[in-house]
Amino acid sequence: MFRSMDDFYEVWRDEAKGTQQVLESLTDESLHQEFTEGYRSLGRLGWHLATTLEEMVSLTGLQFSGADFSKPVPDTAEEIAEAYRFTNQSMITAMKENWTDETLDEEHDLYGETWTVATLLKVLLLHQVHHRAQMTVLMRQAGLKVPGLYGPAKEEWAAMGAEPPIV
Repeated sequence: MFRSMDDFYEVWRDEAKGTQQVLESLTDESLHQEFTEGYRSLGRLGWHLATTLEEMVSLTGLQFSGADFSKPVPDTAEEIAEAYRFTNQSMITAMKENWTDETLDEEHDLYGETWTVATLLKVLLLHQVHHRAQMTVLMRQAGLKVPGLYGPAKEEWAAMGAEPPIV
């Protein structure tokens, strides 16, 4: 998927921006929204995204400061959004200082499998998109506005004076 680190940075920049928008759309009250009892809440999903960056990438040996996945979900949406912002910036800085295009071919034992760094970056990206999609459903259930990530959201269509497509 990624043939150079610049390929990754280009895609990641937009996806991280979308994740940041989703996290910044949360409210403290919405953090407890669940699909159904016993599943990850909106706050838990947001915290999972913030902490997974360091948790996954550090398995390659790359070290940087980030949100600690062993800590409980913060009480405020702002803390989650700030943790993601800080961790993401720390991760990108560490990658740019330590990784080259050749790093993409390095193999590491991740989760009981051998992955190249390129595979890790693909999984990291898709993992983020996957959980962000779950979050947008929970956001709708919580009555929050959902930011348009790949095109206008319902509210954004209305702001443009257009009917949102139903089909």
